Amino acid sequence: MRPITIAAGILTLALGTIPATKSAARAATNPVQQAGPMRSPSAANESPRAVQGQQEQQSPPQEQRPLQVQVSIVNVFATVRDKHHAIVNNLTKDDFKISEDGQDQKVAFFSKEVDMPITLGMLMDTSYSMYHILDAEKSAAARFLKEVMRKRDEAMVIGFDTDVNLLADFTEDTSVLDQAIDRATINVDASGIGGTPGTIASSNGGTDLYDAIYLACHDQMASEAGRKALILLTDAEDTGSKMSEQDAIEAAQRADAVIHVLLIRDRSATMGYGGGVANRMAEQTGGRVIDVRNEDSLEKAFDQISEELRSQYVLGYYPTNTKRDGTFRKIQVKVDQPDVKVLARRGYYAPRH
Repeated sequence: MRPITIAAGILTLALGTIPATKSAARAATNPVQQAGPMRSPSAANESPRAVQGQQEQQSPPQEQRPLQVQVSIVNVFATVRDKHHAIVNNLTKDDFKISEDGQDQKVAFFSKEVDMPITLGMLMDTSYSMYHILDAEKSAAARFLKEVMRKRDEAMVIGFDTDVNLLADFTEDTSVLDQAIDRATINVDASGIGGTPGTIASSNGGTDLYDAIYLACHDQMASEAGRKALILLTDAEDTGSKMSEQDAIEAAQRADAVIHVLLIRDRSATMGYGGGVANRMAEQTGGRVIDVRNEDSLEKAFDQISEELRSQYVLGYYPTNTKRDGTFRKIQVKVDQPDVKVLARRGYYAPRH
């Protein structure tokens, strides 16, 4: 697995410019494709640090040194739907209002973003409760990635049950992703797919949903720039993780990753008790939950997520609270139109000194 740098949910940029490319480290190296276990969350649970978006440059002679100014901009990706659940794509900057901790913020940057690269994480529940629908998950997931991914987009595939296995690291190659999805197997550790036994196997023999989200965000997505989304195919029932639900949500917020949950409710596969957990994870990160009861609804769910990923607005603002104290800041995005619903993240963690 390639080295990962830890990042917080705010980008530090020079003069407010917004990055349009992937991290330099990934552009310079090929992703590791070998399957294998991911490291234990307990070993990875150090405090995240804000990544500086500027690389230090050599200073000119003292008398010629230019004045350098760094400002912080908070980027919010928003999807808007009307009362008929149709995408609203004709809004302008003036239609949006943003507040942080109850204080109005000025929208400094606005764009209707359809081409900014997307970094995707496909997280597949391979616990026994998915036995009857796993083949349909594989087929729909592979089709989704082939249809949604464009040039410069990248994705990874993770399977989780009694441990968490990285089946494919970040890559643009959909054939590699397809092969990784096909290797997903019910209730086996990484040794069954060419790796080594998992390092975070649960003593309860349960489903490590929270561990999978934490590791995907903290270890894999935190250093990535631009739009980031996790697609979870699961019944959202966790019975074995070392990390908590809040740990998983916080890791996603710090990585600025949106969680979309395709909640598997096929009666022959699961009792589907995880709806509350799924809703909390999606709401706190700006994603959504789609009920999946059969193969047809699974295909439609992927189509809805694909549409949303390609129909987002980007809003950027310079927060009036400039303290670098590492605290969580609540964000609220509103649209000045009746009968619309906005999907956007609920907040971010400020950087520390």
